Amino acid sequence: MEWDSETDGAGSAGSGDEMEEQEGGGEVVVGGGSGSGSEGGSGGGGGDGVGGMFTFAIEGMLRGAGPYGLVVTDALEPDCPIIYVNRGFEEATGYRAEEVLGRNCRFLQCRGPFAQRRHPLVDAAVVSGIRLCIDNGTQFRVTREPVRSTRFAPDNSFRPISMEPGQSNFCREYCSLFQLTDEVLCQSILSRLSPRDIASVSSVCRWLYDLTKNEDLWKMVCCNAWGSETTRAIETVPAARRLGWGRLARELTTLESVAWRKLTVGGAVEPSRCNFSACAVGNRVVLFGGEGVNMQPMNDTFVLDLNASNPEWRHINVSAAPPGRWGHTLSCLNGSWLVVFGGCGRQGLLNDVFILDLDAKHPTWREVPGVAPPVPRSWHSSCTLDGTKLVVSGGCADSGVLLSDTYLLDVSMDRPVWREVPASWTPPSRLGHSMSVYDGRKILMFGGLAKSGPLRLRSSDVFTMDLSEEEPCWRCLTGSGMPGAGNPAGAGPPPRLDHVAVSLPGGRVLIFGGSVAGLHSASQLYLLDPTEENPTWRILNVPGRPPRFAWGHSTCVVGGTKAIVLGGQTGEEWMLTEVHELSLASNSV
Repeated sequence: MEWDSETDGAGSAGSGDEMEEQEGGGEVVVGGGSGSGSEGGSGGGGGDGVGGMFTFAIEGMLRGAGPYGLVVTDALEPDCPIIYVNRGFEEATGYRAEEVLGRNCRFLQCRGPFAQRRHPLVDAAVVSGIRLCIDNGTQFRVTREPVRSTRFAPDNSFRPISMEPGQSNFCREYCSLFQLTDEVLCQSILSRLSPRDIASVSSVCRWLYDLTKNEDLWKMVCCNAWGSETTRAIETVPAARRLGWGRLARELTTLESVAWRKLTVGGAVEPSRCNFSACAVGNRVVLFGGEGVNMQPMNDTFVLDLNASNPEWRHINVSAAPPGRWGHTLSCLNGSWLVVFGGCGRQGLLNDVFILDLDAKHPTWREVPGVAPPVPRSWHSSCTLDGTKLVVSGGCADSGVLLSDTYLLDVSMDRPVWREVPASWTPPSRLGHSMSVYDGRKILMFGGLAKSGPLRLRSSDVFTMDLSEEEPCWRCLTGSGMPGAGNPAGAGPPPRLDHVAVSLPGGRVLIFGGSVAGLHSASQLYLLDPTEENPTWRILNVPGRPPRFAWGHSTCVVGGTKAIVLGGQTGEEWMLTEVHELSLASNSV
């Protein structure tokens, strides 16, 4: 079940410098140690903390005891293989999790990970004493660890605990050995790992293999890795339960089942239009506004329910519709709220905000009178945070002036106030770019038509900002030589605007389509993981029949498992009865 060797080894059970578990039988044990080294081996273990990892009493004990590293081994298996290490262990010893999983701890007594002889400073008498105490079932405490190096000198205590069925007996001494029941191991340790790590852990032994087959565990893993909002969206897909969280996690992580397929839907969006905006509400696609014949701004709302056996476009009768517009953005907040911002209407550019609760008995648009709004604009980009906040960036103002500002609006407030996100440096002004959210509160900007001196050129730059920081700032992740720019390996996507940016579970971003120099729309898919230490563009080869045209304003992610591309453009007509689906998981979902 191991998908690949990419493991971050992150844990949350404490921090520190080293631990060791000697051969012994009959229990699953955790060893811990505190650091007192001379070369940076002391101190915290990556900031992983202990919150939520153990019972209240154990958490209080660990916090009061200072920084620790933890390792879990399976003493029921031959040679007591390591099945889990936390970040404190990695930082103290320099070994990553994938280097030590499945091995016995004795390699820590050697000069290197594959050395056959002990380090000369290892005290053989201490090692023998530890082994004897474990065999006899008595406690052993050592203030001088048998593992001695220039980096760390832990202070450990070892005590074996019986593995009787139904027993849950935790040691109360600091730096001791804990018996972990299946429930504690799942809820307090395994649920905090990434899907890749769980796949690696499951290959260690039969017991862990059976343990990681639990669907409740996989749901917790997916929720922690992808966020509760994405997990809730996936739950709205009826077939997701049939597929199972374990298989869904594997397919959405490896993208092994990604494929294009063409759908034909009923109904009609009349009158015909272009430059509309679409978004997903659960497993429904919602379309609002657009540019009709002779640049007529539209203000009607249509819904396509993909849960239906025969999906068809349906016009929604709503009250108090906003003024007609095109070049606007449509976003989903709070599960069922539709939020419209900006665009171009009969009287010119707009900067108003309207909200519609799609699940209300009588859906009614209402205007949100935000204080200190940004300047009116169109062809901007937006994204949502925390289910309640709208982020707006860039676009085109009056007289064709390109913008580079970023604003945030919390629509859950009684009196919402627009707040400009201050930054000492901003990316070049642009329109037609994309904004994506990853890793909680980080936003990623890609492409667009950007200002370059006196010129306006298509861009392939990637910029990120962490809105959880006290002083958020833009960073250039890939592209040209901007401040802090990286030089990723691999072939990046050609410069483009009006493209599609799909946020995948786990923080990755998929780019395709849009307007590329010399092409109407590019069907090649590019994948970027901004959470990597050295982000690299990858080309994703996808079977099936892709759409001829794919534009950002006509594409959305439905249920967290598929991207829907609405129709194709033939001259001024949009064929909205033709839908292309980029399935991220098996077609059964």
